Amino acid sequence: MNILVINCGSSSLKYQLINMEKEEVLAKGLVERIGIEGSRVKHATTGKEEVVIEEPMKDHRKALELVLDALINPNYGAIKSMDEIGAVGHRVVHGGEKFANSVLIDDEVMEAINDCIDLAPLHNPPNIMGIEACKALMPNTPMVGVFDTAFHQTIPMSNYIYPLPYELYEKYGIRKYGFHGTSHKYVSLKAAEMLGKDIKDLNIVTCHLGNGASVCAVQGGKSVETSMGFTPLEGLAMGTRSGDVDPAIIPFIMEKEELTFDEVNELFNKKSGVLGISGISSDFRDLEEAAAEGNKRAQLALDVFCNRVKKYIGAYAAIMCHIDALVFTAGIGENSVSIREKICEGLECIDIKIDKELNNVRGKEAIVSKDLTSTAILVIPTNEELMIARDTLELVNNKNS
Repeated sequence: MNILVINCGSSSLKYQLINMEKEEVLAKGLVERIGIEGSRVKHATTGKEEVVIEEPMKDHRKALELVLDALINPNYGAIKSMDEIGAVGHRVVHGGEKFANSVLIDDEVMEAINDCIDLAPLHNPPNIMGIEACKALMPNTPMVGVFDTAFHQTIPMSNYIYPLPYELYEKYGIRKYGFHGTSHKYVSLKAAEMLGKDIKDLNIVTCHLGNGASVCAVQGGKSVETSMGFTPLEGLAMGTRSGDVDPAIIPFIMEKEELTFDEVNELFNKKSGVLGISGISSDFRDLEEAAAEGNKRAQLALDVFCNRVKKYIGAYAAIMCHIDALVFTAGIGENSVSIREKICEGLECIDIKIDKELNNVRGKEAIVSKDLTSTAILVIPTNEELMIARDTLELVNNKNS
């Protein structure tokens, strides 16, 4: 079966068409500037040259029409007709407490996703637009929702509840939800596979380190704690997000700088993190280059980031008693040799020992731990699209069986 994976943003759309018999990507692409002047589709079919289709797109439905046309185009397409698409898997950012697993999308599910808009006002609306556009264009094709938050629904209440008046949780659902769940699930399963062990027997810490970053404790294949919280702002220092800060800092800054709520929200989400500390960039490659040239603030930003990751790894080792495997993934985790090394420095006390020679690897699967007796340290490129496709295939097959 061919599965089409859709990931909708407010003005963008990423997609992959995956043949699930061999788990091979047949085609993939990116739609940019939906509803904005200069909109275009970058489409690449495996084995063929990339094409760029520039055409006005007033909404996500028009964008998906162009995507489907590209997939069946006789010159640069991957399939002959839409009948070759067996199902569509949609990334949905927030499922609240309603979804602990991926689900076949029906009217009840759509209503529940709508109900979560308050929890993810920037992300769920475009996710909904993508689903509705696909349903209109492909009314007889099964649709599946795969939620970033679902993997973390196994976190115990004592780990997800905030020490606030309990009524706020009951009224508004204020609690830790966690994000990057699809990535954490994929790399933890892949780690067990690479180690030749049953995931039910493993305690794994997964580090999804990109511009947005989070750490997850996976015990027996289930998330038991994660660094992101009610929103993706909690946890690590990130590219532009502050991560954990004393909450009293927020009203203090608002008063001293005379900022509105929207302005302080932008400050903590878009002007903080390593960008805020360094004053240079949110791109870790820029920071590493500047630090190598002696820029002290760039080095400080890197130190803060690595120390935060290290702190969470230590905390999760305590929660699970020990760690069998430590996984690095996403843009920084997969590609930065020096950051992986710096994070592992000083963790020998919990049996985490990285091999500098083996660690000299970028963008591919590798085991980089020092010896067989210490905690396994793995580099695993994440593949959220494949995880979405797998969940989609399983649900559709179960429905048809």
